[in-house]
Parts: sequence; C-alpha cells; structure tokens
Amino acid sequence: MAASRIVIENCAIATVDAHDTEYASGHVVVADNRIESVGAGRAPAGLERVVRRIDGTGHLVTPGLVNTHHHFYQWITRGLATDLPLFDWLVALYPVWARIDEPMVRAAARGSLAMMARGGVTTAMDHHYVYPRGTGDLSGAIIGAAAETGVRFTLARGSMDLGSSDGGLPPDFAVESLDGALAATEETIDRHHDTASDAMTRIAVAPCSPFSVSTELLKQGAELARRKGVRLHTHGSETVEEEAFCKERFGMGPTDYFESTGWLGSDVWMAHCVHMNDSDIAAFARTGTGVAHCPSSNARLAAGIARVPDMLAAGVPVGLGVDGTASNESGELHTELRNALLINRLGGRGESALNARQALRLGTYGGAQVLGRAGEIGSIEAGKLADLVLWRMDTLAHASIADPVVALVFGAAAPVTLSLVNGRTVVEDNRLTTVDEDAIARATRSEARRLARIAAEG
Repeated sequence: MAASRIVIENCAIATVDAHDTEYASGHVVVADNRIESVGAGRAPAGLERVVRRIDGTGHLVTPGLVNTHHHFYQWITRGLATDLPLFDWLVALYPVWARIDEPMVRAAARGSLAMMARGGVTTAMDHHYVYPRGTGDLSGAIIGAAAETGVRFTLARGSMDLGSSDGGLPPDFAVESLDGALAATEETIDRHHDTASDAMTRIAVAPCSPFSVSTELLKQGAELARRKGVRLHTHGSETVEEEAFCKERFGMGPTDYFESTGWLGSDVWMAHCVHMNDSDIAAFARTGTGVAHCPSSNARLAAGIARVPDMLAAGVPVGLGVDGTASNESGELHTELRNALLINRLGGRGESALNARQALRLGTYGGAQVLGRAGEIGSIEAGKLADLVLWRMDTLAHASIADPVVALVFGAAAPVTLSLVNGRTVVEDNRLTTVDEDAIARATRSEARRLARIAAEG
C-alpha cells in the first residue's frame, strides 16, 4: 500500500545532522512513520496520498527532544524537602516513596509524560527503582502510560538492595533482595523489550546508585544486560558525598569503582556525572560511556556544575535529563536546553562553554546517542523515524529574536504547534491529542494527597 504523507512547508528547519544543516525556509515530508525528505523551499511537486499539508510560516522544525533521565513516580512528591542537599533529601523522601503503589505510579507516570510531551519531548525514559512488595505491576503501569501518551520510551528497570542496616542510604523496607531484583529485571526485559528499529518500548538494566546497591547487584546486573543485549543505566558522581562514600567503602572513586564492576562501556549511560576529574572524563571517552546531564536538578540540590564542555571536547556522548520532578518541579525538557547553556557558562569556560546549537544538539541527537538510538532518531534526515516538533516562533515571546534556534534555546518556552512521534500526532496547538491533560491533573492531585496521608500515618 502506498505511504500516507504529511507535508510541512515554509518553516525554518534545524536538522541537527552531522553538518548542522539548517534551512531558513524549507520543507519536511513524512511518509508513514519515517522522514522521506527534507530540504530548502517547497516540497517536491506531485506527491501522492498527502493526508495533511501544513503551512509552517513563523515556525521552527527540530527533531523531537529526547529525555535521558527521569523518575516519573516523583511527580506526586513535588515541592517537598526543597532546601536539602541530595543525601538529606533522599533520607527525607525515601520513607514516603516506599509507600507508593500501582495507582500512584500510573498517575505519576501519566503526569510526567504529559508534561514532557506537551513541551516537545518525543522520546522519554524513566529510571524507576522503588518496588515495594505487594504493590502491583509498577513497570507495567509505567509502560502502559507511555503507550497511552504516544511517546517513544525506555524503561530503565531500577533496583536497590543495599538498605541502611548494610550501610546503604535507603531504609531496609524500601529495598529488594539481590536475586529478586535480578529476576524481576529479567522478566521485564522478556515481557517488554522491543528490538525493532522503530521500537516504541525498550528496557535497560538500572541498579540505582553506588550508595543503594551492592557490588554484586552491579556486577550481575551488567552481566544480565549484556546477556540480554540491552543497555545499562545508573547514577554516577552526582555529589561530593557520593565520592566520599565510594572512597570509604570501596577504596576508590565512583568511576574506578564502576569500571571494576563492568559499568563502563558504549552500552552504558550515567546520570549527573557532576564531580568528574580529567581521568574520569578520559575513561568515559575511551569506553564510550554516556552521560545524562541534568542541570536543573543539579542546581536544585546544589550538587555542582558538571563539566559538560570538557566531556564534549573529549568525545563523551552527552544528552539531557529532566531528572525526577521532586528535584526539578517544572518536569519538562525545554528548561534543560536553556539551563544547560546558562549554568555551564558559570563554569571555567565562560561564555564559550556552550552555544544555542550545542544545547539543542544535547537535547536531541546527544540524547539519541546516549540511548543507543542515534541511527533512528535525534536528527531530521531522510530515512529516520518521524519524531519532529514544530515550534511556533512568531508570538510576543520571540518576536524580536531573528535567529529561531537562539530564540528557542535562550527564550521562553515556545508553544508546540505540532509534535509527531513515529509519524503520529501527539501534540497539536499546544495541547495533547492522545490523553486528557485536565483529567491527568486531577488524578495526580488525588494520588499525591493519598500518598501524603499514608506516609503521615506511618
């Protein structure tokens, strides 16, 4: 059967391809779920089965944004412990999080996904690592919410097995056993991981962090991931306290510790990586280990400024992450484009640290690299999957900024006129088309209140 086509014309285009090709006025043609053509001027004449033709005057088309680190369940604990550093923040919130159940997780996932999708995210991920006993199918609830929203998705099936009685940070009642965590992770891979090139759902193996998992869980988790052919994800080098923990407990810093457990490689990406020295960055570059940069969360928790310009210069793959909405209450990725640029300019490289196009690349192609999907998404090129965003740039918010990419990154959040995922419309005229935003807001408020009551009762 002949392909159905969507044609977008008369718009500025930032392809984020290898040459950063841009068009001041160009076209994109989508055929079914793939990009058929992109170029200057009007679309080719004589196209058949055009089901929609969009005049993109006053708009910018970019690849869809790719989020590389998040904790969806935290949507229902936003606004708590706002003035604490990471370890104290975790200690304050673990007892609350340990009381989540399937309805709470489903509502929180729907809220997190809706907020990201309506702001231009077309590929999301969730690092979920809190699995209280007897609380239902939490992974299934998250994956179902992503399918309902219509975004491309990676579930990083997390785990914790190092409770406070064994020297870890989480309370004992919030952790799984080593064997239980590994078995549940393998089951999640077997049930949900899709290896197809246009897959909407993939699974990664994701023990939480050095201070919440045992060395054996890291080692066996890495072995499991490689046996199953999936990627690996964890938190790394987020705070000075984490570095001190690793040196005291393992006699080495986080990067050396991860390498000793098999956790460096081109199939691995880590969140934060704030406190990295030159040798750490060199190890990541040598092994192709990726980084999920989360500037808003790092600032919110006063963790520090990651050395993103140095990582990029060394060849480390770097994408952007929202992080959990209990440490980034805005819950959307456009903020991270802007904050990555601004915060990194406070580091040692000053105004040369990042520019607007580098920030956009972090949020698109860089994220695709980190998730192992750069051959399929992250840039606008013929043959790639049709994950695109049409940003409206002619409103008051951006009217006096001539460069649309500068306007998108430096300016206020731009309205999303159209967002396509796999060629399907997910957002139109700044509203989600796949789910009811207002109903999601009501449900998340209700579940947040229920969790607060349960936590207060102990």
